[in-house]
Amino acid sequence: MRDVSIVGIGQTKVAEHWEKSIRDLGVEAIRAALRDAEFETADALYVGNALAGELVGQEHLAALLADWAGLRGIEALRVEAAAASGAAALHMAYLAVASGLHDIVVVCGVEKTTDVSPEAVTAALASGGDSDHEALHGATLEATNALIMRRYMYEYRIEHSEFAPFVVNAHRNALNNPNAMFRFSVTADAYERANVVADPINVLDCAPMSDGAAALVLCPSERAKKSKSMPIRIAASAVATDRIALHDRHDPLFLQAAWESATRAYHQAGVGPEDIDFFELHDGFTIMTALSLEACDFAERGQAVRLAQEGEIGLTGRIPICTMGGLKARGHPLGATGVYQVVEAVLQLRGQAGDNQVKDCRLAMTQSLGGSGATAITHILGYL
Repeated sequence: MRDVSIVGIGQTKVAEHWEKSIRDLGVEAIRAALRDAEFETADALYVGNALAGELVGQEHLAALLADWAGLRGIEALRVEAAAASGAAALHMAYLAVASGLHDIVVVCGVEKTTDVSPEAVTAALASGGDSDHEALHGATLEATNALIMRRYMYEYRIEHSEFAPFVVNAHRNALNNPNAMFRFSVTADAYERANVVADPINVLDCAPMSDGAAALVLCPSERAKKSKSMPIRIAASAVATDRIALHDRHDPLFLQAAWESATRAYHQAGVGPEDIDFFELHDGFTIMTALSLEACDFAERGQAVRLAQEGEIGLTGRIPICTMGGLKARGHPLGATGVYQVVEAVLQLRGQAGDNQVKDCRLAMTQSLGGSGATAITHILGYL
């Protein structure tokens, strides 16, 4: 297997892009990434997308984007793994370059969720769970995460208000991200007073559905050494899965797939959690932030909330998270989210994160979750 590096990044602002189509967003991000890499073309394009067919009526998305981005004729495929689709596309691109199948591969994560009603989006999102045994009975993602959060609060004697530091941290970091959807501060008091969505989850526990696209350009590390942009090596790329339905899991308070994926990634990269300088995790719901930190061994079980309360998740803390706002405040364009996480990690490692720069960072970890954690995809990135 060859070493693989990222030599180009591109992203659009995360927002409600009513004036742009999914085609416009994807092409904009792809062209930006190719310009950053100073490449004019590629051998393949892998597109991470969760719901284009259902929400905007556009299937066959990869061929469409290849055509309109000036890449007509290359291999182009869509990869789907619910909200982990972007990270899944990156994993497939990594394998294509590492195996020698292709030399230059573009990864694009793109999603458009705001052209239809919130009810339609909620129903579509529920299809990321078990359609027969969860969605059919009205168990939305909000409902399943509410069940998990209520049980977590009971088992570890934690009040809902104690989750506030996760939300406050994400919004504080989004203030300096020009591509974030929600660039405003949130106080702990505002968090506690927010409207309830599915008890105990309130509106500030949930990442906002949004539109956006992000892209990466990958090539062999030997070739990347000649790049004018600072190449970032992919030290690990690991995927794991768990039972999809919450009621089938042995322990609903432990993200088994996240643990498996992170453990494999640590092994591939030859590092441990103590070596990671910051962690872009999948904070689709506040409870997932806590469970991800615990599954990836940054906190003992039941202690992630304490980690946040002690200030260890901030930009100068022991393990900074959501350094550009995370899903909560940057926004969560589903199939694009995993690629946004990696774009932001590359900015940090290049020293281009502006006022949100994590000092002396050399090793980053990103992790995307599909559904309620049935798919977990972890990448570890570092200097070439």
